[in-house]
Amino acid sequence: MIISTDSPAVLHLKKKDKRLAAVIDAIGDIECGEHLDAFSFIAKEIVEQMLSIKAANCIRRRIAGMIGGEFTPEAILRLTQDDLRAAGMSRNKADYLLGFAAAVAEGRLDLEELPGLPDDEIMKRLTAIRGVGSWTAKMYLLFILQREDVLPFEDGAFMQSFRWLYGMKNPSRETVIKRCKKWKPYSSIAARYMYRTLDMGMTKADILELL
Repeated sequence: MIISTDSPAVLHLKKKDKRLAAVIDAIGDIECGEHLDAFSFIAKEIVEQMLSIKAANCIRRRIAGMIGGEFTPEAILRLTQDDLRAAGMSRNKADYLLGFAAAVAEGRLDLEELPGLPDDEIMKRLTAIRGVGSWTAKMYLLFILQREDVLPFEDGAFMQSFRWLYGMKNPSRETVIKRCKKWKPYSSIAARYMYRTLDMGMTKADILELL
């Protein structure tokens, strides 16, 4: 998927938010990779919660080695809590991953049904699974389903870029929601530009120079 700067969504964002417009002009079009497998995506998000990229990648590689790279519910359920602990997961996270795999394998969570549901119902069903919080559910909406109006204020990377762009040291969630209301109904696209500033190695100084 390519987000073009001359698309109606991006033109809407540029018109509504001049600071974001400066970032969009500096970055240009965005090519977004697609994640096709919902189970493996959410499973990896559970592994990555509250970890550095380096630590998360290390644990993920160890688990992949145990299951032959096959991130499916059945493969995960062949592992024990001790196996996952040996890979570097905490006891709670091991329980969360096994619980998520069991919910999908037993049909308590139907991942094939989710794409046909509205965002709020998807959030409700995913967060009903122990260990799957709002952050994980929003990452699924944003990167798997590519929903257009997701505001991931729970995400540290998004918030870092947001603070730099709007000159806020420690904004509350209410402040972020209020400030980003102008992005609707294309909050996800704005968020992708926030992420891309970091992907490109832009610093606070780089962003301030754009304004």
